Amino acid sequence: MKRAPRTVLPRAGQRALCAVSGGLDSMCLLFMLDAWCKERGGQVAAAHFNHRLRGGAADRDEAFVRDICARWGIPLTVGREDVGEYAKREGLSIEEAARNLRYAFLRRTAAEGACKRLYTAHHADDNAETVLLNLIRGTGLTGLTGMDWEQGGICRPLLSVTRAELEAYAARWEVPHVEDETNADPEAAARNRLRLQVMPLLKELNPRAVEHICRTAGYLRTADESLEEDALNRLAHVRTRGGRAALSVDALFDAPEAVRPRMLLELFDRLDVGRKDVGAVHLEALLTLAGEGRRRVEGRISLPHGVTARHAGGRLILETRPQDLAEVRLLPDSPLRWGDYTLTLLDRPEGEGLALRRLKKEAWTVAPCPPGGRLTLPGARGSRSVKRLCLDGRISLAERDRLPAIYVEGELAAVWRLGVNTAFAPEGGAPCRFIKIEETEKQIEEDEHDAQ
Repeated sequence: MKRAPRTVLPRAGQRALCAVSGGLDSMCLLFMLDAWCKERGGQVAAAHFNHRLRGGAADRDEAFVRDICARWGIPLTVGREDVGEYAKREGLSIEEAARNLRYAFLRRTAAEGACKRLYTAHHADDNAETVLLNLIRGTGLTGLTGMDWEQGGICRPLLSVTRAELEAYAARWEVPHVEDETNADPEAAARNRLRLQVMPLLKELNPRAVEHICRTAGYLRTADESLEEDALNRLAHVRTRGGRAALSVDALFDAPEAVRPRMLLELFDRLDVGRKDVGAVHLEALLTLAGEGRRRVEGRISLPHGVTARHAGGRLILETRPQDLAEVRLLPDSPLRWGDYTLTLLDRPEGEGLALRRLKKEAWTVAPCPPGGRLTLPGARGSRSVKRLCLDGRISLAERDRLPAIYVEGELAAVWRLGVNTAFAPEGGAPCRFIKIEETEKQIEEDEHDAQ
């Protein structure tokens, strides 16, 4: 197995923090880091977290770590939390609650101690177990890549070292440690059962099982990173504005099938909500929605973190805070952002929009398009409902509900994409009012095109 890259180890003169439980793995790591740092003019500090789950045994481990750190001259910070109470309060499993509190304590201690890096004693057997656990629980490619040397600010210099090699190292250098009695109980956790019952069988089939699992995870990591890079390149010109991200449906389906879910996950990152809790079922629903958009089938779905998704004009749109479309007054020469559009009331035609005749009394407002409202369009024999006009124009329900409707003195005068009521249509060359209408998502696409 390959050694840890030197870039993962503390640099000369640096202060590093080592997470220490008191067990063999972490005590070996502390022993190694202490020697490494002293040779290079740096210093290692230790951090021990008491989960208060094992009564006197937990206090024994804390006392042991205190004693060893005092003997070795290593600064120690101890944290204590009632994990059981926290898990109950937050509705978490004990394992997840313990991990959340432990890492919060470690990151806080590293920051307060001006430690450049945080080190944990995860080794090759831990890595192989993680890959197998993810596999049997159900995972995508990323879950099969295992741990990395450095990930999320956590350094793991022992990833290429097996548990057996650590045991030999501890014996040779007489590294003291204590044993967590729960580690010998296969019923205590799924990982325990895997380590105590499954891994020995795999090693009987092939003594190098751990090495081979970790090597395969490394190959998969390379493939995973390549797919992620492809997704980022395909989204290079997609921007997020006002809690909204829009992606061309064609661009999504032009990507290889394995890249599409990664493009969608990246949109969650760009909305600043992150990928946590966004599972395969949500990604499949998004891809289905995008496919329906190609066939002009209307749709809208709700997703984790308050995100909603819909399609409009050939784009898949993800929003964190869909705007409530209320009635708003239009003021002359004052652009108004309203839903998917920006509207400006002008005295002259400019760009795309709606031309209406001037009236003696004018109070211009924009409001949601009323399905039951009626328009009499030029050339038509009579009035027709907005709902009927939208059906004839193949405008989906989701699009219809966000079309700007223009009112004059409270009377429906026009609806964007449908037309102007004949009672408000301009006459000949007489002066008119013009509502300039810019579709916000089109503006985003234009910005992206300019950036290319």
